[in-house]
Amino acid sequence: MQKYKFIISILLILILTSLFYMPCFASDTDSIYVWSTTSDSIETSTSPNSNSQNISNANLVSSPTNSQQTENNSLNLESASAILIEQTTGQILYAHNIHEQLRPASVTKVMSILLIMEALDNGKISLTDSVPCSENASSMGGSQIWLDPRETLTVDEMLKAICVASANDCVVAMAEYLAGSEEAFVQMMNDKAKELGMNDTTFKNCHGLDEDGHVTSSYDISLMSKELLNNHPTITKYTTIWMDSLRDGKSGLSNTNKLIKTYKGATGLKTGSTGLALYNLSASATRDSLSLIAVIMKAPSTKVRFAEAQKLLDYGFNTFSFKEFGKKGELVKNISVNKGTISNVDAIYEQNAGTLMEKGNDKNIEQTLNLKENISAPITGGQKLGDVTFTLNRRTFVNN
Repeated sequence: MQKYKFIISILLILILTSLFYMPCFASDTDSIYVWSTTSDSIETSTSPNSNSQNISNANLVSSPTNSQQTENNSLNLESASAILIEQTTGQILYAHNIHEQLRPASVTKVMSILLIMEALDNGKISLTDSVPCSENASSMGGSQIWLDPRETLTVDEMLKAICVASANDCVVAMAEYLAGSEEAFVQMMNDKAKELGMNDTTFKNCHGLDEDGHVTSSYDISLMSKELLNNHPTITKYTTIWMDSLRDGKSGLSNTNKLIKTYKGATGLKTGSTGLALYNLSASATRDSLSLIAVIMKAPSTKVRFAEAQKLLDYGFNTFSFKEFGKKGELVKNISVNKGTISNVDAIYEQNAGTLMEKGNDKNIEQTLNLKENISAPITGGQKLGDVTFTLNRRTFVNN
């Protein structure tokens, strides 16, 4: 059987005193590595003395592509479109009509929430800011908490109402607060969609009520869901609330996503339904270091959307596992230093290292450490000292 390898670079941090600590990470982005029997989206190089492929960590994180393995709707889903991805990388594990343009309904709010979280994390707004309600926001209809134009809520309360109760009035109030008008905010949404590669998407509003031309796809929903969860993980503080209240307990909130209560490891994310869109859902969950996002669009009933989202998540958790090899900054080995002012230094992982694979294959992985016992000064923080090679003796699954 063909042998596959990939190499995890090891960087050096000089540990002398607290004054001589120098960060040396190449990227702030955690990396997950996926073995595949195809190499359409990863560059490989073959050693002339071996049949093995050596894959560098810089090339091994691939952008999501259609899963040829599951495009035939092998799970017999009733929904018009569905996708299952691994959250960190966007690796597609199941795909069914993933680029069909459909009405997203309130799943639209994933993008609205993403822009709110970006503004929070960038310091443009804070959770304690008071947000007013305009006549326009209070007149939205649909899912709402009946905002009064005379009242204000904090950003924290607005987020809670949007994530838990899918409040249209609150998301419009937040759009106006952030961008000056809903129209300007929708332009921000479309700009962000373009940045994320959401080529099937055109937003016409920030709430998801039916409007001609307001469309997206399950693939694009998975992209913005991934962006939200990966880069703004504190959003799960809101998306995992089952029941809560606002206005000093006078207004009760109950999560529209029933998987939060019934599905082990559920982390969110957003429901949506209208008479034309039917029933949509972006559902996320994490178990044993494996995070998945399942998107359902145009399910015939609310019962079907939850059942099929659960079916996708179950398929992912039952079939795949995440094998972690090392964490960013984790010590690999202490190395002696010749002719230096210090006697030894620590070699650490440059970034997280791990792989998504079919369950059971982790027993076939071997580790080889290519690192000298000692090195000579001078040494600088961030200097590459060697590599660790993890070898899988057989192919696992096709996803690239």
